[in-house]
Amino acid sequence: MINCEHCGTCEKSTHRDNDEKKKLTKRLKIIEGQIRGVENMIEEDKYCNDVLIQLLAINKSIKSLSTEILRNHLSTCVVRDIKNGDDDVIDEVMELIGRLS
Repeated sequence: MINCEHCGTCEKSTHRDNDEKKKLTKRLKIIEGQIRGVENMIEEDKYCNDVLIQLLAINKSIKSLSTEILRNHLSTCVVRDIKNGDDDVIDEVMELIGRLS
């Protein structure tokens, strides 16, 4: 396993700048709000179809966020590892893509 290029001691990690962290955190907060909304819908005995539509929206939000993180991972971490001679990262990415499918 390749050590972190920033501190040299930890295992692989991704150091995100503050803007990216804020953007990702904002999207997660929106998803969190959507989940609370579904929880309220269930507590209020809302119609199943309406609950399912909201769950589909949550699923789409999570998938969109996952795609964005994957895109960033490929263009930063994976490129860096390949340049550093770590071809094992390709197997890691293929397994990850299989899980996301």
